[in-house]
Amino acid sequence: MDNEEAKRSGALPPRLAPVLEQLRGGVIVSCQAPDDSPLNDPHVISAMALAAQRQGAVGVRINGPENIRATRARVSIPIIGIHKVVAPNSPVYITPTRQIAERLRDCGADIIALDATHRPRPDGASIGPLLAQLRATLGIPVMADIAREEEGIAAAEAGADLVATTLAGYTDETRGTPLPALDLVDRLVRALDGIGQPGVICEGGIETPAQVARCFALGAFAVVVGTAITGIEPLARRFTAAAPRPPA
Repeated sequence: MDNEEAKRSGALPPRLAPVLEQLRGGVIVSCQAPDDSPLNDPHVISAMALAAQRQGAVGVRINGPENIRATRARVSIPIIGIHKVVAPNSPVYITPTRQIAERLRDCGADIIALDATHRPRPDGASIGPLLAQLRATLGIPVMADIAREEEGIAAAEAGADLVATTLAGYTDETRGTPLPALDLVDRLVRALDGIGQPGVICEGGIETPAQVARCFALGAFAVVVGTAITGIEPLARRFTAAAPRPPA
């Protein structure tokens, strides 16, 4: 089956399938740090990624071109690349434009993740055509970060290879959603069956191995764990707060 036939049938083009299959049934570790953190250094981020790979992570999610480039030099597992760019005219900040997505690919990302909510984008682009364009031109899989079921369905129909619950609880319409968004995972798995069969990824709020197991029981393709593994600062804050001498 060539790439055009695969696109018409909803199957993954041969060049994309192996990368995604490496993620199936595994844990992806999000190795990120706030901009003002001493951990936000390419050497540190790539070291986190390498440590995650050595302990069985099937992929890593990395923010920013320099961090992606450094991580690519150290790990062999797939890198899900994002770039958080805050714009004054839009709430969308995860890989907001085509040009940013292309740069992340050129830095070594194997998969590009982007905000695929229906909120206005900084460049005015519509998410449906943008997803279709990226899938046709990037040459690597595209992961749609969504907050609601209807956004996941629309992303799948536009050709997203993966649909993730990353933004559930972080948009105006979903604020207050209990995390992890297991109900959303369940609904997406059912709704997307047959729509090109994109993998559903649970991301956001995973704190325990039991929650990971629950995600897979619901039919998740993979699970992303971030702060519970790599969030050294919030973890340290929790523990030091319990001491007689709390943090200043």
